[in-house]
Amino acid sequence: RAQTDFDSKKDHCKMKITYSIIAPIYNESDNLSELYRRICEALQPNGEPWELILVDDGSTDGSTDKIRELAQADRRVRPVIFARNFGHQIAITAGWDYARGQAVIIIDADLQDPPEVILELAQKWKEGYEVVYAVRAERAGESWFKRFTASLFYRIIYRITDVKIPVDTGDFRLMDRKVVDVLKQMPERHRFPRGMSAWVGFRQIGVNYKRAPRYAGVTKYPFRKMLKLALNAITSFSYFPLQVATFFGFFSAGLAILAIPLVIYLRMAGIPQFTGQATTLIAVLFLGGVQLISLGILGEYVGRLYDEAKGRPLYIVREGPKD
Repeated sequence: RAQTDFDSKKDHCKMKITYSIIAPIYNESDNLSELYRRICEALQPNGEPWELILVDDGSTDGSTDKIRELAQADRRVRPVIFARNFGHQIAITAGWDYARGQAVIIIDADLQDPPEVILELAQKWKEGYEVVYAVRAERAGESWFKRFTASLFYRIIYRITDVKIPVDTGDFRLMDRKVVDVLKQMPERHRFPRGMSAWVGFRQIGVNYKRAPRYAGVTKYPFRKMLKLALNAITSFSYFPLQVATFFGFFSAGLAILAIPLVIYLRMAGIPQFTGQATTLIAVLFLGGVQLISLGILGEYVGRLYDEAKGRPLYIVREGPKD
């Protein structure tokens, strides 16, 4: 029996994997069993070999032990356990590095992205598309504020970047092996996977779906993290903030040039409002504000260069898959 199990495991390792499903995990212990069950049910009728890569991003709620249990019970589950929390985007990157499938799917562990949609993505892939992204036609269980800010972000990033990132899409998508191999060659630390997959090109298409409410637990993306993600996306794919700083510089200089003859005339006319230091203080505060904003924008880009120059690894794995 032991020899039979060994041969079976060896045959599975040699088997060509069709689908690699990557699920970043951070304190999702209540969702893991249901995620595994629904992925099994969704892919069972397909009959093609698949693997589930669970990237534990420094969980502290017992998710790590749950991942080990699933991996022990089913060899298709491959655990990648980080030494600490490195972030959602880095967890996706680790999934790319460990994925062996011909098609690689990124999915959230909270089941807001229904695993049943994977087959719809796979159908488009079989039709010849190399990136199939899921478009959120409806967003159930989310506040109006989150829906509004998300919609605003996608439309802003679409307009100010040269890369046309599809609106109303998250990380839930399927990518062909050749696309993943290209993405693995992109070493930047401040990563925005949905923008990176749009940048590489290839044949792309969207599939509409209804985003479900979170199955259990609380969101891992509060407003603070969403704001950080938005800033990361903008500075990764656009020079627009730098152009805005230049615009403010020309605008303030133009105002000063226009104001000089006006102030001279009004003072010569004896208007008391222009005989004190009020206008000087306002001008100094305005220009000081513009300069500080410009320095802050420059600092953001310089900080990114500093992070890249250090050359540290993107992540450290404490425990990886056995095969």
